[in-house]
Amino acid sequence: MSATYQPRHAAELRDGDRAAEQRQAGQKPLGGIAGWLDDRTGAAKGTSYLLKKVFPDHWSFMLGEIAMYSMIICLLTGVFLTFWFVPSQAQVVYDGSYVPLQGVVVSDAYRSTLAISFDIRGGLLIRQIHHWAALIFVVAVFVHMARVFFTGAFRKPREINWVFGTILSLLAAIEGFAGYSLPDDLLSGTGIRAMNGFVQSAPVIGSYMSYFFFGGAFPGESIIPRLYSVHVLLIPAILVALFTAHILLVFVHKHTQYPGPGRTNNNVVGYPFMPVYIAKAGGFFFIVFGVIALVSAVVTINPIWAYGPYDPSPVTAGSQPDWYMGFADGALRLVPGWLEFESWGGFTWSMNIFPFSLILLPAMWTLIGIYPFVEKWVTGDNREHHLLDRPRNAPTRTAIGVAGIVMYAVLMFAAGNDLMAIKLHLSINDITNALRLLFFIGPPIAFWITKRICLSLQRADRQKVLHGRETGTIWRHADGRFEEIHAPLSPLERWSLVQHEVAEPLQLTHEVDANGVARPAARKERLRAKFSNFYFRDRVPTVTPSELEAAHHEHETHDSQVEAAHAPEAIEPAGRP
Repeated sequence: MSATYQPRHAAELRDGDRAAEQRQAGQKPLGGIAGWLDDRTGAAKGTSYLLKKVFPDHWSFMLGEIAMYSMIICLLTGVFLTFWFVPSQAQVVYDGSYVPLQGVVVSDAYRSTLAISFDIRGGLLIRQIHHWAALIFVVAVFVHMARVFFTGAFRKPREINWVFGTILSLLAAIEGFAGYSLPDDLLSGTGIRAMNGFVQSAPVIGSYMSYFFFGGAFPGESIIPRLYSVHVLLIPAILVALFTAHILLVFVHKHTQYPGPGRTNNNVVGYPFMPVYIAKAGGFFFIVFGVIALVSAVVTINPIWAYGPYDPSPVTAGSQPDWYMGFADGALRLVPGWLEFESWGGFTWSMNIFPFSLILLPAMWTLIGIYPFVEKWVTGDNREHHLLDRPRNAPTRTAIGVAGIVMYAVLMFAAGNDLMAIKLHLSINDITNALRLLFFIGPPIAFWITKRICLSLQRADRQKVLHGRETGTIWRHADGRFEEIHAPLSPLERWSLVQHEVAEPLQLTHEVDANGVARPAARKERLRAKFSNFYFRDRVPTVTPSELEAAHHEHETHDSQVEAAHAPEAIEPAGRP
């Protein structure tokens, strides 16, 4: 049997391929503009993954959304303000609508800010929305970080995201300082003057740094244009980049969720991004925008026309920075003056200013940023965590966070020691000394009280699991005793109280090996064991299944005894005599 070979033209060999390509193109699920874009970008797969992403539903997750929406509002209103703001310290004569300042020599930055406030339609409202949104943005970032810290959401694999969030919070504070310094009014100018003093306090290079920032002797004519570039270009670009990376990592790592029935480290229980979550998020954005607009319309903030233009000759009393920078000012007010000394032929060391102005901010944020790695080293826990902790179940971590908040609050209140002295008719020295004492004893006391409260709440949860919920119903026994009736918990209610793990302190290992030679890692392990003992020495064990079964058996026996004691007595009929 033989086969006959019939040669064909090369173009005929691709007839079947063309037909297959046409059938494949006709079977594509997308058409129109979406199909056109997918053909050229391949975005359909990523978009489908994004729209199907599941997000859990809890009110505390809205804190991060408030920060995001406030930043968007700041960007939108900031674009509006850049159309009319003039970042120049050139001196001009004001001739605008605000009569009390007409004829006064002011900087062009101050004049343009007054023009936005009084001469541009809607300008004052936009200015106030911008300022209030900036304050709410910083507040939301800090509160969101507190939620992440107290619930343990920073643990593996989210350590990098915690670092990104820490940098975001620091940049938000710096961005706020640069923003309220731009109008060149008396309050913002006082803040810039304080910044100049901080820079000059740096040993050796302080004066050179001041000349570099201000373009010569203070106040110069370069600081406002440079702060403007930092405020509208440099820091916003970094913020948007870090925020984008922050959100992308949330998608990559899955969203954390609170423990509950059906929720594990391997799933996410919630709503899909489209259409449920995006509809709720869109509505929440307009709620945040509306609240900020309402507050901006009825509550005045930063009335620069009342402060007047900045004049470097007088010293302004009673001025405080915004709250998020107040702790640095408070630290300077609490530091004693004797830390300044001279050496080497009259060279002055301003140790009462330099460490608490230029070093305090990076030092505090560095400690915050490295905390996840410190806790991971102490606990030795290298597992991935997608379920959140109840703050009471991590008492040492919660106590550390509350102690830090108390320390921050003491420094912030110290920034207003002069106003407290005036309003309360007290000695400013007494207030300063009291705050100095409170700075050292307040955090340890807060740590101890918080940890005791967390342990007490854990014991209360343990009793609730074993004996049920208090109903408020009092039962009186036949012998006169009183007892409160407890209602048993449902399995769903019980799960949240017993699902967490209780870590035990690490045990010390042998300091020498089998040959009696000192182990190089013994000192490091001993230090780690001490920290682990500090974290987990005081702990309340969770209820085990055997303990729960024994408690239920005890309650069943007790209930049967109570029913028997209160059963009606049987009356036998009287027999005939």
